[in-house]
Amino acid sequence: MAHLELDRIVQRYGSHTVVDGVSFRVDTGSIACLLGPSGCGKTTLLRCIAGFEPIAEGEIRVDGVSVTRPHFRVVPERRRIGMVFQDYALFPHLTVAGNIAFGLTSLGADQRQTRVGELLSTVGLDGLGRKFPHELSGGQQQRVAIARALAPRPQLILLDEPFSNLDVDLRERLSLEVRSILKHAGITAVLVTHDQHEAFAMADEIGVMDEGRIQQWDTPYNLYHRPGNRFIADFVGQGVFLPGTVIDNHRVEVELGLLESRLPLECMQGCNTCGKGCHVEVMLRPDDVIHDDRSELQAEVVHSAFRGAEFLYTLRLASGARILSLVPSHHNHAIGEHIGIRLDIDHVVAFRTDSLTTRPIAQPVLIQR
Repeated sequence: MAHLELDRIVQRYGSHTVVDGVSFRVDTGSIACLLGPSGCGKTTLLRCIAGFEPIAEGEIRVDGVSVTRPHFRVVPERRRIGMVFQDYALFPHLTVAGNIAFGLTSLGADQRQTRVGELLSTVGLDGLGRKFPHELSGGQQQRVAIARALAPRPQLILLDEPFSNLDVDLRERLSLEVRSILKHAGITAVLVTHDQHEAFAMADEIGVMDEGRIQQWDTPYNLYHRPGNRFIADFVGQGVFLPGTVIDNHRVEVELGLLESRLPLECMQGCNTCGKGCHVEVMLRPDDVIHDDRSELQAEVVHSAFRGAEFLYTLRLASGARILSLVPSHHNHAIGEHIGIRLDIDHVVAFRTDSLTTRPIAQPVLIQR
């Protein structure tokens, strides 16, 4: 059952359209994410859901009830929506317990105390109720903000870049912990972030936004392996594009070899099949390129980034094209060294190119083994 529904939402500041016809639905108990670069409209859309912003067109429904449409808006405090902000927005003069209990004024003192105790345990802050925000770490402060949002038992929680002020290791760990907390509580949530690692760690479904529109709404797996257009392929995950030439309906050739497909290639605009000689750009992820000492195919190491368990190598091919490869860290190669490589690709995505301008066309060609 859909808990949250957005139907063709448009939001403008004067003549400038910030959100342009966005529609999606989030099922009860699911965690969704709006992922995109700064200025794409994701935070504005979150504020529309919260009731902080009006909309010019469309409708927002929570549990089937309209809460926002043109010239009508249920005030935020009546929506039963919790909000977790980027800067935590804790009250510095209140203790941790006082911050969590802030929205529980309708409960008696004993009930408030019980609820606060439950939430301190839920977010892993037992025994810290008498501390003040400045006495806590950034991660602990964010847990308090989440507990405060959970306290009134909201129908829906909105999280606006909640981990952006934290260091990378803490951000990744806390995102997994917050997902566990939300799933345990059975609460529907919408996260806004520009960080794909956060999105992948937390969300069941992700909407990639650009220029006020949802470019693709899908699972994290599909966004990574089956991006719907060139923007998504560039934005989600690292990767490079190699030029390719279509051999027939099931094969495309790149510098690294021949890629085969069980599906007909559809790279000619307006045609159902692809003719020999059509030009495409094939996307390669770092995990598609495997280091193999036995391979006759060689590439030159031009840059290496040590990541602990692995190296991210930038490799130069014979043509001068560069690709990326993730290699276990016990393979420590010097700059200028040539190493053997091979392709191991489960999902190859190729984007059609205009043979005259080589401009990428948005529709992808999916090549599956």
